[in-house]
This record gives sequence, structure tokens and C-alpha cells, in this order.
Amino acid sequence: MMLILPDNRFNHQAGSEITPAHVYARRREFLQQMAAAGWMAGAGASMAQSPVTRPGKLAPLNATVSTLAGAQASDALTPYKNASTYNNFYEFGTDKSDPADNAHTLKTRPWGIEIEGLVKKLGRLNLEDLLKLSPMEERIYRLRCVEGWSMVIPWVGYSLSELIKRAEPLGSAKYVEFITLADPKTMPYVGSRILSWPYTEGLRMDEAMHSLSLLTFGMYGEVLPNQNGAPVRLTVPWKYGFKSAKSIVKIRFTENQPATAWNKAAAHEYGFYSNVNPNVDHPRWSQASERRIGDGGILTKKVKTLMFNGYEAQVGQLYAGMDLAKNF
Repeated sequence: MMLILPDNRFNHQAGSEITPAHVYARRREFLQQMAAAGWMAGAGASMAQSPVTRPGKLAPLNATVSTLAGAQASDALTPYKNASTYNNFYEFGTDKSDPADNAHTLKTRPWGIEIEGLVKKLGRLNLEDLLKLSPMEERIYRLRCVEGWSMVIPWVGYSLSELIKRAEPLGSAKYVEFITLADPKTMPYVGSRILSWPYTEGLRMDEAMHSLSLLTFGMYGEVLPNQNGAPVRLTVPWKYGFKSAKSIVKIRFTENQPATAWNKAAAHEYGFYSNVNPNVDHPRWSQASERRIGDGGILTKKVKTLMFNGYEAQVGQLYAGMDLAKNF
């Protein structure tokens, strides 16, 4: 039975009226009110975290420290409490604290990923098989959100290319599509009108095969919390965060570029590539700088956004000759 939510936030018909604009405007008004009241510092700290606390230590994941280039040494890790309570996961709500408040309903066992499309080895891989497919690595990656905030998180997983090689794509497979769980019984906001469900994302084959694209099972040495995309998600560090699909249940190999959730919702705001590019503004805000989420809250000093989120040396060649303002 579909869960019907008595919440008019989701009665948006036009792409220009989708929730990010509403949330952004509401947050800005709230901050202005707090500044006028003279207690912005306290409000800033509380906004960066939910009242939900860490649910005890989660199961550890054995991993070696990756030798791949990650975040710079000067990038301090985002505190776990912030990384696990300030999230975008619209299946559980649109406010940043909603996923931590609501994702306890997500059932992560049993779990598997269906391999579909243009590959030789079709079928289902159970989570237990996925966990043993390749040795785990801990990689400290920046995560840059299109809304203008960022984090630095030690993710645990292995290169997505390991799974792709196992599937043996056909020569006609040009793209990889990621389909996520859409279960209204455990995800209370599935069925809202803000997006079409299930949430889908996609990469070009060479992007998916790049060693930095991480099939992710944990963070901070532990399994993923539900609100961060448990039990398996994607982490693509040079793209805006919404490209890193959470709670994946299908991976499909296609010849044609797949339709993606935010591109379908508002194509003029969310392109298929969505590479971090400080020179291409979002229609409603600049992308030139970002605020790292942490204990400083909204008072944290902004830092300059780097091309490809700082991974230009590793991935820039993937886009040689492309107009990155047109192919945003």
C-alpha cells in the first residue's frame, strides 16, 4: 500500500518549484532571523547536526589505507556526528536532519544487487558476495554538495571497476546506470512528487571504470549508517554529491545515456555529468566557494571550490575536448 503523506511540500509541479529552492530559501530566512536575534553562533552549530546521536559503534570493516590520491593533508576530517546527521537522502525527507531521524526503518538484510543489461554475466550478487569481491580500502575523499557545502570523509570500499570487470560488459555498453531502493514501507518519502522513483543515477563507462569511483560499504572504519546509504552506495568524488547513488539495488549497463533522477526533475539545473566546476554556477547560487560542515556550523569560513573537487589531475583527461559549461 502506498503511503500518502499529508505534506504540501511535495505538491510541486514545475521544475523551478522543486524542494531544493524551497529549502534553500527557508534556510536563508531562518539564518537572517537568527542573526537579528543575536545568537547565530549557537544556531549554526545546531543546524549542522541532528538531535539524533551516534547509534553506538557499528560493525567494523577491515580495510587498508588507499595509495590513491585523496583529500589534501590540510583537509581536516569532518566529525562523524556531522557526516552522519547532515545528509541528503530524499527517501527519508528533505531536511538535512530527516535521514538520521527516519532511516532507522531501512532494512539492509538481506540485500543484493541485480546486474542487468549489456553484460555477459547477468544475475544477482548478494551483499556477502559483494563484500568479498575485492579487498577493502579506506579512501579519504571530499564530498561536495551542489547546495554549496562539503565534507571530508574516510570512505571504505573498493573501485567500482572490480564489479564491472566481473560483470564483463559487452562492447556496446557505453553507460552504467544505478537504480536505488524505493520501498514505501521502509522509506516514508518514496511516492512524494519531488522526484520520480526509484532514484536513478548514471556514469559514462570510462567514468565508472576510473579507479577513484568507489563502491562504498562503510565510512570511518565502520559499516555505513542507514542515513548515509547503507548497505552499499557509490562515491564519485569529483562530481556533486547527488551523483553518488545510495542504497543501490540494480546496476544496469546500457548503450544510451540513462535518464537520472535530478536531471529529469530539473534538467536546466542538474546536468548528466554534474562535475564539480566552480566556473559554472547553479541557476540559483554560485559554485565558486563552499562551506565545510563541522563544529563551526554556518560560521565556518568558506573555502574556494576546486575544479573537479580537487581531482583534476586524476580525472581531467576524461573530458578532454568537451565544453564543460555545456556538458555540466
